[in-house]
Amino acid sequence: MSFLEAILKDVKDVAILGHVRPDGDCIGSCLAVYNYLEENYPDIHAVVYLEEPSVKFAYLKNIDRIVSDFSKDQSYDLCICLDSSDTLRFGEAVRYLNAAKKSLCVDHHITNMGYGTENVVRGDASSTCEVLYGLLDESKISKAVAECIYTGIIHDTGVFKYDCTSAKTMEIAGKMMEKGINYSRIIDDSFYRKTYIQNQILGRALLESITFHDGKCIFSAISKKDMDFYGVGSADMDGIIDQLRITEGVECAIFIYETACREYKVSLRSTTELDVSKIAVYFGGGGHKKAAGCTMTGSVHDVINNLSDQITKQLN
Repeated sequence: MSFLEAILKDVKDVAILGHVRPDGDCIGSCLAVYNYLEENYPDIHAVVYLEEPSVKFAYLKNIDRIVSDFSKDQSYDLCICLDSSDTLRFGEAVRYLNAAKKSLCVDHHITNMGYGTENVVRGDASSTCEVLYGLLDESKISKAVAECIYTGIIHDTGVFKYDCTSAKTMEIAGKMMEKGINYSRIIDDSFYRKTYIQNQILGRALLESITFHDGKCIFSAISKKDMDFYGVGSADMDGIIDQLRITEGVECAIFIYETACREYKVSLRSTTELDVSKIAVYFGGGGHKKAAGCTMTGSVHDVINNLSDQITKQLN
């Protein structure tokens, strides 16, 4: 009996939650659970509650069944929470966690708060999809579920180039490839391919980037006004922080974009031993040693200065 099978005993309905502004690992893990349940537990009614995902993930089975309206009251036997280190990251969908009879938290963030009735958190794993794989019966993983798991892994490993990639990660990815997935198309369509407008906003962010701390740090900021001008949303910001990260000589990359008046979503990346998770946690966020994020308020100048102060403490 798999771990998930034991959790599902006597469960008739399940809510599946992921964090706000869902990325590849979040969407992949949520739909992997949904498709696995649909295929192997047809008597269980499951619903995925997520903000509307990017169209680049349209190839994932049942992505059209994701519910993005969180206004309806509903109680479930089980709430499965994926890729979220704390309950604030669920936004309004947290109501389904609060109303559930029991919950299962599956995550890989070292800052996870352990908020579930049951918690499976592996800070050494590359992604939530890697953790999730260990909870499933491998023989029951279909091609559709494999596509979801592979998607989550490539997005949180930067297509296997981040330090979080391990031999176990590659082994799991290989097993998903054996299920017959079109792995090259998944990588191109969901990771590398960009629209013309996304390329424009990427170019704008790179053109206006600024280095500091003697070139060890780089940041770029996109205002709400600029986002409205280009007609882009949060999903269109994918890839900008990674391009900043590979700038020669940079140890820490920062990308911020405005989500409301004087409120910014902050992404942090490290290329050395600098621990950006400590910086993110200090400002109420979380993540991993080399990839973390938070939300901060104030002017761009305020945000960067405050981040710089925390970076300086580690650089020194």
